Amino acid sequence: MKATGFISLWTLVSLPCGPLANPAEREDVVKHAIKLHRGKGAVITQRKQWVLESCRKLSGLLRQKNVVLNKLKNAIRAVEKDAGLSDEEKLFQVHTFEIFQKELNESENSVFQAIHGLQRALQGDYKDVVNMKESSRQRLEALREAAIKEEMEYVELLAAEKHQVEALKNMQHQNKSLSMLDEILEDVRKAADRLEEEIEEHAFDDNKSVRGVNFEAVLRVEEDEANSKRNASKREVEDDLGLSMLIDSQNNQYILTKPRDSTIPRADHHFIKDIVTIGMLSLPCGWLCTTIGLPTMFGYIICGVLLGPSGLNSIKSIVQVETLGEFGVFFTLFLVGLEFSPERLRKVWKISLQGPCYMTVLMIAFGLLWGHLLQIRPTQSVFISTCLSLSSTPLVSRFLAGSVRGDKEGDIDYSSVLLGMLVMQDVQLGLFIAVMPTLIQAGVSTYSSVFKEILRILILIGQILFSLAAVFLLCLVIKTYLIGPYYRKLHTESKGNKEILILGITAFTFLMLTITELLDVSMELGCFLAGALISSQGHMVTEEIMCCIEPIRDFLAIIFFASIGLHVFPTFVIYELTVLLFLTLSVVIMKFVLAVLVLSLILPKTSQYIKWIVSAGLAQVSEFSFVLGSRARRAGIISREVYLLILSVTTLSLLLAPALWRAAIMKCVPRPERRSST
Repeated sequence: MKATGFISLWTLVSLPCGPLANPAEREDVVKHAIKLHRGKGAVITQRKQWVLESCRKLSGLLRQKNVVLNKLKNAIRAVEKDAGLSDEEKLFQVHTFEIFQKELNESENSVFQAIHGLQRALQGDYKDVVNMKESSRQRLEALREAAIKEEMEYVELLAAEKHQVEALKNMQHQNKSLSMLDEILEDVRKAADRLEEEIEEHAFDDNKSVRGVNFEAVLRVEEDEANSKRNASKREVEDDLGLSMLIDSQNNQYILTKPRDSTIPRADHHFIKDIVTIGMLSLPCGWLCTTIGLPTMFGYIICGVLLGPSGLNSIKSIVQVETLGEFGVFFTLFLVGLEFSPERLRKVWKISLQGPCYMTVLMIAFGLLWGHLLQIRPTQSVFISTCLSLSSTPLVSRFLAGSVRGDKEGDIDYSSVLLGMLVMQDVQLGLFIAVMPTLIQAGVSTYSSVFKEILRILILIGQILFSLAAVFLLCLVIKTYLIGPYYRKLHTESKGNKEILILGITAFTFLMLTITELLDVSMELGCFLAGALISSQGHMVTEEIMCCIEPIRDFLAIIFFASIGLHVFPTFVIYELTVLLFLTLSVVIMKFVLAVLVLSLILPKTSQYIKWIVSAGLAQVSEFSFVLGSRARRAGIISREVYLLILSVTTLSLLLAPALWRAAIMKCVPRPERRSST
């Protein structure tokens, strides 16, 4: 009993809780802990003996700690008065003593904090889950703070150890004569130390007190490099930051983005392997789809499915692959704008503006109607309807690649109308992303604040419209005064060297992307406008740039479509195939019918025949619903089940899109143009 009580007391030392103010409070806590222990049914003599022995040992340790603290204070005063030590050496020794003082004080505090935590736990209601959860949360926060303090102390000790080693080396160098090479290396060492101090960012210390920063327990998984670890010492293993992976309690995985030592080049081998694997597997998947008559993009999606979480699960850097894939969207829309001249945009701008707006309003109206019948929250109905109203610009761009673009006299080219409407939908996407925070707040607002939420949404819409006006005004200025001289300068400098031309065009695209992003408009619109501005310089310019950019676009598009496949889950689709097919066909038919209805009202009579082709191009759901769905799920607008339904319906609609497109082409396009457009 005595040993058990002693062990239990000192086990509490490792449980840090809230700090106690003064010794009087600590004495009260000790007395109360003794009273609590007396109620455990122990034999009276054993209980008294345990209390006396434990308190005697605790009191002896505290007296010994005070004696050591006084000795440390005397040692610090002696070091400060020692004239034989340099200022740097004095600071080092004093800092070492202070570290030891801090360790003693923290150890003492942990004893009484642990007793205080036991007292608080015994006073709680064991039947109240909420109370136990709060107590667990407080203990977890205390443990995190204690871990951070211990980590900082460990880092200080490592620095002190390093300083001792350096001091020993300096003493050895002073006792022997140095060669010229040794002197050079010593100067280089000092310069390297200064460089590390200059470039080192104290990110941990700078951010630990920032509002919103949480301390969490993570697992650190080191790379399995048996050959290097076999000969590595313990010190080398500790100092090697490598590219280890961190896993938090929510199963999120993190990799190194910036090392502490920026002088050593590092590479993310997981990301390299992921890109290599996608590139190799995309070839047979693309060939297979070409053989059976499907667009190659579906082969790339299948590649992502095979390598993703629902397949072999071999992709480790999913976020990095998706990020690189976004550049495929940027360059795809740039080439779309390159083929879509401002003159053609001016011809169909009314249709491009009115069509998507009418379709979105009708989709939201139908969504609210069905949501009312099925008792779905209005915010969720609006979100789902808006997601499903968007169509895939990259997919339709691949459909239109190489198609004949000559307009018939008096008619409107279907590709111009279709691309114009898709660009307007990209603008709507930026608007919807900007309004989403307000939509999140509206989901938790009371009816008394509905008017304020509507007013806030109207203000946001006004800001977006102002941003759009600013973007198009800037485009007018660039087209009139800047783009011509800029391209001529690039063309002159790039004779015999296409690097300058590619870099210049890419930089201009990224500039437009940055401008539209800063103005809270979609980045995709900036890429499209960059291509449209360059296309205003003539057909020869367009052809030259397209030959340079198309290979880059094709490779990045492979990564983009493969990243879509990473979020396709065949098992879920198979389990709910009947429901998903019904929902997908309902969405595709509804979008097709609404598009035909809207285009019948806004198209000229001479161009009514193109409404079938344009409606077929708009009938699928945009892959950006993946992005919107993930944001909405994190924000609590939609549930996990609704999110998976949106992903599955989007994927199935994209798979149905080629069949619907070919059917529309067979019906409405003359035979010579049909060959080139399919």
